[in-house]
Amino acid sequence: MRRSLAGVALAVTSMVALSFLIPLGALVMSLVKAQAVTAAEQRAAALAPILTLTTDPSALRESAASLDPAQQLVIHLPADAAPLGSSKAPAELLERAQQGRESISQEIPGGWICLQPVVLPGDRVAVIENFVPEEELTHGVKESWAVMAFLAVALIGGSVLVADRLGSKVVRSSKKLAQASRALGQGDLDTRVDPVGPRELRDAGVAFNAMAHRMTELLAVERELVADLSHRLRTPLTALHLASERMAGTPESARVEAAVGELEAELRAIIAAARTPLAVGPMGLGMLGTEPSTGHDSAGAAGAGAAAGPRCEAADVVRRRTAFWSVLAEQQNRCCTVDVTQEPTAVALSDDDVAAVVDALIGNIFRHTAPGTPFGVQVVRTAQAVELVVEDGGPGIPEPELALSRGSSTGSTGLGLDIAGRAASATGGSVHIGRGPLGGARITVSFTLAPPAPAERGRRLSRRRPTWPAWPASARWPRRPRRLRGR
Repeated sequence: MRRSLAGVALAVTSMVALSFLIPLGALVMSLVKAQAVTAAEQRAAALAPILTLTTDPSALRESAASLDPAQQLVIHLPADAAPLGSSKAPAELLERAQQGRESISQEIPGGWICLQPVVLPGDRVAVIENFVPEEELTHGVKESWAVMAFLAVALIGGSVLVADRLGSKVVRSSKKLAQASRALGQGDLDTRVDPVGPRELRDAGVAFNAMAHRMTELLAVERELVADLSHRLRTPLTALHLASERMAGTPESARVEAAVGELEAELRAIIAAARTPLAVGPMGLGMLGTEPSTGHDSAGAAGAGAAAGPRCEAADVVRRRTAFWSVLAEQQNRCCTVDVTQEPTAVALSDDDVAAVVDALIGNIFRHTAPGTPFGVQVVRTAQAVELVVEDGGPGIPEPELALSRGSSTGSTGLGLDIAGRAASATGGSVHIGRGPLGGARITVSFTLAPPAPAERGRRLSRRRPTWPAWPASARWPRRPRRLRGR
């Protein structure tokens, strides 16, 4: 914008300067020429009275020298006498002045000639010639043009500088507003702008601050509502806990107690996360999608900062969570197949984010397929990604594209696939729904591999411990759930 404003000022000022410089330059040349010709005519007219009084050559030369030190005055006496001085007048002009007694003033090659006839006693005619060289006709013109050009350049430079200074204020305000918008779009809810610049940009800054403040308030209210709703679930959990105590001594009591403890831990984690200060992590970046300023996928930003952000081994998390679900699968006579690669599978997500994806996908199988339906979990490492594949032998998903839309699936909230999609987008990956060899749905979640972590200084920071509680020994927790099949 600054360049555009400076260009406009340069163009306008240049046109104005040229519109004045060209006429002024021509006027200066015309005035200098007119002054030189007028001075020559005046010198010739001043010599005419002397010529009427005497025709003595010595007296006339003395008078001409006093009037014109440049010795451009020439006197042509009658009776074919030799001219007094070096004549430059053409013969035809001189004859016309003598015969026709006509004053002549016109341009000739090399300068300007002035011929003034003088009638002497006895009806004789003498002619006074005054020649003005080309140098005198343009004397001082170039200097005047140079001064005017310098003033024009100074005015143009000054106007461009003023326009640039005025434009810099507008550009500075616009850049600050754009930077604040990008920061807000990336999750920095505390960003605000200082309204400066023109009135319109100040109004835009005030409106932006009001929008950001209102957005923060709405998000805070929503998170508090989530925390309250999660807290309400503690009442039925307490009832389940009391029921499990009454079942003490039965084979199922340990499993029920462990399940209640697992659900209570999940609720505590949800309430704690909902009441933490507002921020947007990798999963939030996935919800944001693309950055408004550049149009590039936000996963690029997530990938750029992955080295400093959350990081986990996806294969370890999948092994831990499939071990939990395999116990439930055994109770429902489901055949559970687990195949996890032994290669490094570092992704730019926390353990809880990956665990949430695994729980959401396997939980959908338990909710939407009949008991006894087989399912399989596979983790594959590719050149640039980690693929989590979950398939089942159920009826499948008839409309995959519709299922990926949050809340659009019939009979479901659509949150499970939305969680997987947001986690994949946070790393630059994707979610694909197809039909697998078991005959049902095959969901492939692709996570982009995290870049190598930089060399750590000092002792390595310990990772966050998983919130998933261990099953009691009586619950028959499988040690290596590689190939678990139901009864």
